[in-house]
Amino acid sequence: MAHDEFAIIERYFSDIGDPAGNAVLGVGDDAAVVDVAPGHQLVVSMDTLLGGIHFPVDTCPADIAYKALAVNLSDLAAMAASPAWFLLSLTLPENDPNWLSQFSIGLRQTADQFNLRLIGGDTCRGELSITIQIAGLVPSGRFVTRRQARAGDLILVSGELGNAGLGLAQKQGEVDLPGDLQSRCLLALDRPQPRLELIPFLREFASAAIDISDGLQGDLAHVLKASGCGASILRDAIPVNSWIEQQQAYHYALGAGDDYEICCCVPASHRGEIENWNLHHPECRLTEIGEVTESGYVLEQGERLIDLTNSQGYRHFD
Repeated sequence: MAHDEFAIIERYFSDIGDPAGNAVLGVGDDAAVVDVAPGHQLVVSMDTLLGGIHFPVDTCPADIAYKALAVNLSDLAAMAASPAWFLLSLTLPENDPNWLSQFSIGLRQTADQFNLRLIGGDTCRGELSITIQIAGLVPSGRFVTRRQARAGDLILVSGELGNAGLGLAQKQGEVDLPGDLQSRCLLALDRPQPRLELIPFLREFASAAIDISDGLQGDLAHVLKASGCGASILRDAIPVNSWIEQQQAYHYALGAGDDYEICCCVPASHRGEIENWNLHHPECRLTEIGEVTESGYVLEQGERLIDLTNSQGYRHFD
């Protein structure tokens, strides 16, 4: 059994991911060394997941590992960067071999699924938290930011929104979903699908993009602020499951968060490319929900206009 942080690293985390690629030196030294291919730029992101905040404390360790990587992969997808390596900082309340085994197996499976290599990190004792720093590559100058949306751009979202928030509500006993939908929403909560398949589309056609982690309403507001423009979105155009539609429970799609879908802005001249994308990628369909405007931020709900100008996503220190 592993007794200290060095033994934990050696036993559970020393060989996660394909050793091939541009990583020159990985786990086991003071720092990692990587090569960056000529004509490319490095895109780096980091997220921390806290037990009891970002996931219920009784969540399966393999699901925690998957989600920790997936939310970082979602950030890279929004920037149109292809994933390459990651580092892990793991804080544990105790040395639990069963938990560590399940977590490391889940992490290894997820790294293999998305062709990633773990190249370093840290392990210590404290309240359960998982921090991952991820790095990806993008051809020079082809990354996508939040800053280039322009009036007249179409606002699009991938997939279906609100399922993860509904899954959390199910876990907390706030709703009682039918069986099939319950399974779907719990899967969306525990195993969000990072939209890496959108990377080529975003590089080619998007003026701005963001991953939806804190809710569509607040995350789109970040794009509008960075780009210095406004938006008008249609509530009934937002892609949701039939339960949300029937219950008129659109707050799950607008503000619950944890969807990790992509919201992007695309010039209207590319409608044909959007239609072509949807034809060939029905599982990652892009839905038009509104338009970028010169100023203001409104939600159209039938004849009613709701001012979203002061919208904010989840904030840790409020």
